[in-house]
Amino acid sequence: MKFIGFLLLFCCIMGEVNAQSTKPAPVVLGKNDTIRVAITNVDGELIPWVVCPEVKIRDSRIFASDADRDNYRRLRYNVFKVLPYARFAGNRYRQLQRDLALTADKKKQKELVNTCETEIKTLFNKEIKNLSINQGEVLIKLIDRESGTTSYAMVKDLKGGFKAFMFQSVASIFGHNLKETYDPEEQKDIEAILKDAGYTSTNN
Repeated sequence: MKFIGFLLLFCCIMGEVNAQSTKPAPVVLGKNDTIRVAITNVDGELIPWVVCPEVKIRDSRIFASDADRDNYRRLRYNVFKVLPYARFAGNRYRQLQRDLALTADKKKQKELVNTCETEIKTLFNKEIKNLSINQGEVLIKLIDRESGTTSYAMVKDLKGGFKAFMFQSVASIFGHNLKETYDPEEQKDIEAILKDAGYTSTNN
């Protein structure tokens, strides 16, 4: 009887030892279990950290009245309506300046200026002439933002002072000023609209 009890005790002990000596099953790692991350040593402790994408936090604009909200929405519409024209004018003007700098031939320079003027006139006849007065005002401001020069200076540079004066006279009839410059501080609403849309000026 004692022998049987001893045998049972021996079997239990051996079984426990074998269980402890059995190697655990290998761990299979997935592709996301071996991501390498940067670490920072803080008092001997290695702390992993991950760089997260930039997150932009903006306040929700609160309007004083429905009229203010409608005015802002109308301005936003006008900005995106004329922005392509302002970008075209800015890009075309800078291209002209680069082309003129590559030749000293007066005849060639005149041809370049005339070509630029023709392209702008074509755009005007097709699209810009149908803009509202408010959209025209926004366009004048955005041209300065895009090109780094006023509409008046652009016309004067292309066609001379007299033509610039004539254009300014016509624009003034509609309440516009071709010499108007773009100031981000004064045009906070326009600047906010462009930045909210993730747009940056092409005038680099």
